[in-house]
Amino acid sequence: MRSACTSGVLALAMAGFMSPVLAQAQDVADFYRAKPLELYIGYSVGGGYDLYGRLIARHLSRFMPGNPTLVPRNMEGAGSVRLTNWLYTAAARDGSVIGTISRGVPFDPILGRPGSQFEATKFSWIGSANDEVSICVTMASSGVTDMAGLKAKEVVVGAAGAGSDDDQFPRVINAVLGTKMRVISGYPGGNDVTLALERGEVNGRCGWSWSSIKSSHANWVRDKKINIIAQLGLSKHPDLVGIPSIMEFGKTKEDEQILRLIFARQGLGRPFVGPPGIPADRLAALRKAFDQTVKDPDFLADAEKGKLEINPLTGVQVEALVAQVYAETAPETARKVAAMLP
Repeated sequence: MRSACTSGVLALAMAGFMSPVLAQAQDVADFYRAKPLELYIGYSVGGGYDLYGRLIARHLSRFMPGNPTLVPRNMEGAGSVRLTNWLYTAAARDGSVIGTISRGVPFDPILGRPGSQFEATKFSWIGSANDEVSICVTMASSGVTDMAGLKAKEVVVGAAGAGSDDDQFPRVINAVLGTKMRVISGYPGGNDVTLALERGEVNGRCGWSWSSIKSSHANWVRDKKINIIAQLGLSKHPDLVGIPSIMEFGKTKEDEQILRLIFARQGLGRPFVGPPGIPADRLAALRKAFDQTVKDPDFLADAEKGKLEINPLTGVQVEALVAQVYAETAPETARKVAAMLP
């Protein structure tokens, strides 16, 4: 009798404990069943961030409670700084709005970049679709084929905006390594920079994701239309055998610290983020759905079809990486890098 009574009490206690959890899960499903999920892309149509954003948009809803309608939208401007600020200051914080932004923009406040109206460590980080390696390239017609050439001859390189990789990378490389890249910035997105290369408006790009080149311009590599000068990142890509890493060119400890700060962002790859303050249960649902999406066979087949690399990070990993960079960057190093940027 005593055992039966105890079991009954325990069963009731467990039911009482579980019911709020079940109710919470139901609330999340009800919320997303009744409301569309908007995914904003911080660049124009056709570039790498747009391709990854729309790839995620095609699959994420299948793994979300309530299977919401998912609507991708483009909000280009200032290398995705416009979208980043909007997510932080104006977007709904109920879990109905997320975005994909430049991997470099979260570190703008460290560098004192004007126009940064956010605290990166307060965002609701959802995950990253890829751990990126970028490259520095020149058009074959430029006559510049290696780092020595970049130091000897001016190369005009295109960029998407003040917060973008292809704007900041060449400026820092110029200052640290003595290259002569002249940056033409302000294109709406990476695809627009590529069109500028085709039209001859610029003859290089320094900060072009290797994953983007493979997915949309592999023929440029095959046909030797471009020269790959260096890999830009803290690690090398297995595809790029024989191409030196930018980290190999630093001469001093200070050079290494500066290059490490500016290229640490590559680990963020293709980040997906929500505004601060998303309710914990909805953020957990978004993170879980993202993690399931990037492992799903249909998603991976779609990515393979589009020649998009998938080497994902979880939201927790992205959050930790952002926090680590903020915690470990010496103020003096940040000031020196900031002085290299306009």
